[in-house]
Amino acid sequence: MKKLMIGNAAIARGAYEAGATVGTAYPGTPSTEIVSSFAQFDNVYAEWAPNEKVALEVGIGASIAGARTLVAMKHVGVNVAADPLYSFSYTGVNGGLVLVSADDPGMHSSQNEQDNRGHARFAKLPVLEPSDSQEALDFTRLGFELSEQFDRPVMLRITTRLAHSQTLVTEGEPQPYELKEYKKDAPKYVMLPAFGRLRHVEIENRMVELKEYVETSPLNRIEYDDLSLGVITSGVVYQYVKEALPHASVLKLGITNPLPRKMIEEFAAKVERLVIVEELEPVFEEQIRSWGIKAEGKELFTLLGEYSSEYLAEKLGGQAPAPGFGLNDQVPARPPLLCAGCPHRGVFHTLRRMRLVVAGDIGCYTLGALAPAEGIDSCICMGASIGTALGMEKARGEEFAQKTVAVIGDSTFVHSGITPLIDVVYNQGRTTVMILDNDTTAMTGHQDHPATGLTIRRQPTRKLDLKDLVRAIGIEQVRVVDPLDLTALRDTLQEELARPEPSVIICKRACALIDKERKPYRLTVDADLCNGCKACIRLGCTGIVFDDDNKKAYTHSSCVACGLCEQVCKVDAVKRVEG
Repeated sequence: MKKLMIGNAAIARGAYEAGATVGTAYPGTPSTEIVSSFAQFDNVYAEWAPNEKVALEVGIGASIAGARTLVAMKHVGVNVAADPLYSFSYTGVNGGLVLVSADDPGMHSSQNEQDNRGHARFAKLPVLEPSDSQEALDFTRLGFELSEQFDRPVMLRITTRLAHSQTLVTEGEPQPYELKEYKKDAPKYVMLPAFGRLRHVEIENRMVELKEYVETSPLNRIEYDDLSLGVITSGVVYQYVKEALPHASVLKLGITNPLPRKMIEEFAAKVERLVIVEELEPVFEEQIRSWGIKAEGKELFTLLGEYSSEYLAEKLGGQAPAPGFGLNDQVPARPPLLCAGCPHRGVFHTLRRMRLVVAGDIGCYTLGALAPAEGIDSCICMGASIGTALGMEKARGEEFAQKTVAVIGDSTFVHSGITPLIDVVYNQGRTTVMILDNDTTAMTGHQDHPATGLTIRRQPTRKLDLKDLVRAIGIEQVRVVDPLDLTALRDTLQEELARPEPSVIICKRACALIDKERKPYRLTVDADLCNGCKACIRLGCTGIVFDDDNKKAYTHSSCVACGLCEQVCKVDAVKRVEG
C-alpha cells in the first residue's frame, strides 16, 4: 500500500525498517520531524539530546555497542557535532550509523547556506542524496548496510524541499536485526595518536573500496535520451531537471561522495553538451573538471539559494511548468512576527526603550531584531550571545558593559550557553544575561528539553533547574521575573546592569501557544478614550490593530489578553472585560 509521506517521516520509517533501535537528535528545522517520527515506533529508543554533539556521541556509543543508530540534525548542527564526527570517521562503526544532514538552501530557517557535502569530503564519509520520499526511505535502509559494509558512518544529505515535501511511499516490513557483538578493541575505538595513524590507513583503504562500489551501485544511474544535452545532478534538483528538461539525458547521482568517475567519463563521452546542476557549492563540478572533463556549471547557475524547474528552464531553454501550476500573482510579503501574547515581546519592547546593546541568539526571540522591536544587535549561532557580550565588554570596558545584555532561550542555553557563562565567571566579566525561559523549544515546533522535565515521548523525567544551575556555575545574582510585567522587568534590568559582577535574569513565562489557561477576562479598547497615539501597536502584537481610518485601535480575535497594550496605553483606553 502506498501513502503520502514527507521526506523526514520516510527517513524515520527507513531507519525502522532497517532495524535501527536508537535515534538521537537536537531539534532543528528542517530536520526536526525525523527523530520525533522515529520515536513513534515500538521497541526503539529515541531522545532529544541537549545539543548535536551530544546526540552524535550517544549515537556513537550505541553503534559501538552494536545497535543500528539514526542521528539527525540540521546543517549547522553538523558544525557542533564535527569534533566527534571526524574522530568517528577514523574509528568506524560496529552497528551501522546514518547521520542525516538537513541542509537549507535559501535559508528558510537558518543563519547560513553551508553545503555539508564539504564536511563529508573532509571527513571521508559516503554521502547518499535521495530525490523524493521513497528514495529517502530506501536510501536510509541501504545506508545502514553500507555503514557496516565499509565500516564508516554514512551521511544522508537532504535539503529543506525534500524534508518537507510529500510524495508517495511504499512501506516495507521491518527487517530482523540483532545487536552486533560488543568486543573490546582499543586500537579501533581509542583514538590515541598511534592508533589513529593506523586507522587513517584503514580509512584510505575503505575509500578505494567505496570508489569501486559506486561505479556499479544502483543508486547512481544514467537515463539516456536526447544526447545533445547531458545533465549531471542529484537530490531534489533531479526533480527540477526532469520537469524542465524532460528529454535531456541525465546522470542521477544517488551517492555523491565518492563520485563514480568511470560512469561520469562514460556519460560525458556520449553527450554533446555536459551541464552540471547542483545547488549551492560546485562540489561535483570542481572534481569533474579536475579530471579534464569539459562541462558547464556555475557560470550558468547561482551559488545562492534554491533552484526550481522555472529557473532551470530559463537558464537551459527548457520548458517551464504549465500555466496555472502555481500562483499567478505575487504573494504579498508577510514579515515574520512573534505570536500574539508572546512573552518575548515584553523583553524586546523594554530593551529597545532602554536603548541597550543586545547580543542575541538562535530561537523565536531572534525575531526581536526586526521592526518594530529592533532589539537585537547581533546573532551568530547557537549559544553565541553570552560569549559575544563578554567580548564586547572586554573590548570596550565597564561603561559599555553597563548597557549591554546577552539574550538566550532556555533550550539554547542548555544547548550551548552554559560554557560561555562559565567563561564570564572565570574571566571576571560583569555581563548581564537574560534567559528567556518559555518552557519549550518553540521555534522548531515545541519540543521538550532537559529544563522542561519531559522526554521526547512526553514522559516525566528529572527537570533541570536553570536557577540552581547558574548558581552552581558561580552566578550569585539570579533574578526571576515575568517578562509581561514591564515595570518589574525594567527595574530588574536597571539594577542588574548597574551591578559590578555578572548576573542572570530568568524571564519566566510559558510560550503563548502552549499556555492553554484561559484568563477570566478579555481586553477591549474604549474608542472614546483612544487618541490614536499608536503606542499599543508599536509593540508589534497582532492582537491589536487600527481601524480602516487609522485613527482608533481595537483588539483582534487573536488577542490572548497578555496585558502589554494595557501597560503601554497612556490614556487608559485598554479595558478588561469579563468573559
